[in-house]
Amino acid sequence: MILRQILPALLMLWLGCCAVLTPAQAERIKDLASIQGVRPNQLVGYGLVVGLDGTGDQTIQTPFTIQTLTSMLMQMGINVPPGTNMRLRNVAAVMVTAVLPPLAQPGQVIDVTVSSMGNARSLRGGTLLMTPLKGVDGEVYGMAQGNLLVGGIGASASGSKVQVNHLSAGRISGGATVERAVPVLLGQGDHIRLELHNTDFSTTRRVVDGINGRFGPGTASALDGRAVQVRTPRGSDERVAFIAEVESMNISPAQMHAKVIVNSRTGSVVMNQAATVEACAIAHGNLSVVISTEPVISQPGPFSSGRTVEAQRSTIEIKQESGMLTMVEGASLAEVVKALNAIGATPQDLLSILQAMKSAGALRAELEII
Repeated sequence: MILRQILPALLMLWLGCCAVLTPAQAERIKDLASIQGVRPNQLVGYGLVVGLDGTGDQTIQTPFTIQTLTSMLMQMGINVPPGTNMRLRNVAAVMVTAVLPPLAQPGQVIDVTVSSMGNARSLRGGTLLMTPLKGVDGEVYGMAQGNLLVGGIGASASGSKVQVNHLSAGRISGGATVERAVPVLLGQGDHIRLELHNTDFSTTRRVVDGINGRFGPGTASALDGRAVQVRTPRGSDERVAFIAEVESMNISPAQMHAKVIVNSRTGSVVMNQAATVEACAIAHGNLSVVISTEPVISQPGPFSSGRTVEAQRSTIEIKQESGMLTMVEGASLAEVVKALNAIGATPQDLLSILQAMKSAGALRAELEII
């Protein structure tokens, strides 16, 4: 019986010791850094979506849709008489965007996003006509065409409208074909450069030590707090195998600097584990103003020629809750959250509290307001 009673306590103690002894979570180098030159590229194009069910552009407000359609018909040998008033409802002018993956080769297919640039009510059920996708240098790197998939639905009748999700943008899975490859120089000579996603001198040092510990001293050297130069074999096969092995290495990144991010539009507050609060006292109280309006009916006297008059009477009430002075101090994220919750502050109140704590020097973290 005694063993049964103390067994849960022993189990909890063992789990607590395991949590304390667990090392920091390691990450692969491919998740921490990228190879210089191996990067995606943005593509953009302008085209037409046809086959809409009367939800296309209103051509009076969007003349460029007619101009594009006329130019396309002329290229196909169809001449539209000048001054022809084409009232089209099934065509929409769109912008097509895509991301060209690194090392993409001609013939590879990529996804594209199609977005209306006119006043089309919906792109649902439309088909994108052949659209060239250009890079920042103006060269064509892909061709897009296909049926759109719009993840929304809408209906309207007699002035009422119901809409779910967004109808002015859609996606075509595998809707573009790569026509030209972007030349990539995988390093200069016998070196490549690793670029960390976040500048951190401690993490850079750990990456260098990890690579040198596995492949020998002098293999990697830190150029700054973000770039690491690595010596690689000259042969392409050996170089690819070497890079694959480097990317698969596990490195424990250094703890990020303390940071608190506040979204002033939504009231969201996010703190990382390094955020702490020094001892400070906070008095928090809510101030609310309530305005209520009710109708008042004024009746005229009997046998008088007056009329019944309706007026409005407003009542304004100001309430301020008393703020109790509370001591706040925390050496960990859990203690900080617990202390702020004890004050009874809402997310919107935290915006002002955190700014005041930062000004007072009590918040030991970088405060970023977005």
